[in-house]
Amino acid sequence: MNARTRLLASVGIPVLLVILVVGAFFWQQRSASSVANPQGTQKLTTMRLALDWTPNTNHTGIYVALKKGWYRDEGINLQLLPYSASVSPDVLVSSGKADVGISSTEGIVADAAVNQPVVSIAAIIQHNTSALVALASSGITRPSELSGKVYGGFGAPYESAVVGEIIKRDGGTGQFKNVTLDVDAMQALESHRIDFAWVFEGWEVIQAQRAGVKLNIFPITNYGVADYYTPNLVASPNEIKQKPDLLRKFMAATAKGYEYARAHPQESAQLLLNGTAPGTFPDPGLVMASQQFLSPRYADAGRKWGLQDAAAWHGYPQFIIATGGIDDSAGHPVHSIDFNRLYTNQFLS
Repeated sequence: MNARTRLLASVGIPVLLVILVVGAFFWQQRSASSVANPQGTQKLTTMRLALDWTPNTNHTGIYVALKKGWYRDEGINLQLLPYSASVSPDVLVSSGKADVGISSTEGIVADAAVNQPVVSIAAIIQHNTSALVALASSGITRPSELSGKVYGGFGAPYESAVVGEIIKRDGGTGQFKNVTLDVDAMQALESHRIDFAWVFEGWEVIQAQRAGVKLNIFPITNYGVADYYTPNLVASPNEIKQKPDLLRKFMAATAKGYEYARAHPQESAQLLLNGTAPGTFPDPGLVMASQQFLSPRYADAGRKWGLQDAAAWHGYPQFIIATGGIDDSAGHPVHSIDFNRLYTNQFLS
């Protein structure tokens, strides 16, 4: 910023206009759909990937593939679009502003219900690793005791229905107060703004353990929720139809990154740290610990990373629809969806 100010002060308006015009031209060239690689041996096709949150260990395989040059080997110049609270990755993908993105099973089902579909092209983690958590000091020892308590959520329409069903299946009333958080869930929990939250064991729970915060943890699949994949890599039906070869190349590099992260957790965590801006991770040790937790969970032993089964794409989607947690574009509860259209394995070799 200081250098830019000095430039404005030291050159005349005509010269500055030339600089701005030339700069804009080169920026357009850099942002074009194809760019030359540094060696000039091939053209690279730009792909934009929309992140679902700030960088974390759910994304490690992508950062590994970037740092190892595997996207470039496939002829791809991969650009990561930072997470924005104002627009979801699903919207960016379905509108064509991103080629691929990271989403959730719940989001994919909700998108289909309002006729703005995205399709899961890979499961990043093979089994669900999320849980409802409360401070151990709260005395809450099981989900039924969450009745009447304050839940800190992220504003998704299905949350109340799913969380309420978990509480009811454990013998509670299912009634609770749902507040949308504007701060980190663990911060809200520790400051007693809320009584419980829905978090990932591979990140927030480890974060709490490292901070010495004791939690009571209720994995949601222990309380009547069908196992499911989350998060997911998604593309739009149009992208799948128009650019299948590009998606295969993208998935080849991405799968290679996650397979490497499965076998080399410590090195891969370091590649994630090296591939992000300074200050992204105030606690690098959390990244290392989280990676040790997630690497063996990217896929089951003897199974290729990313593959998806019909059972997972029927069980949980049917569960959230049955709870009344999914509405159509008119705001009416959806009773059925063609689950087989929500996912594909066609780009995984």
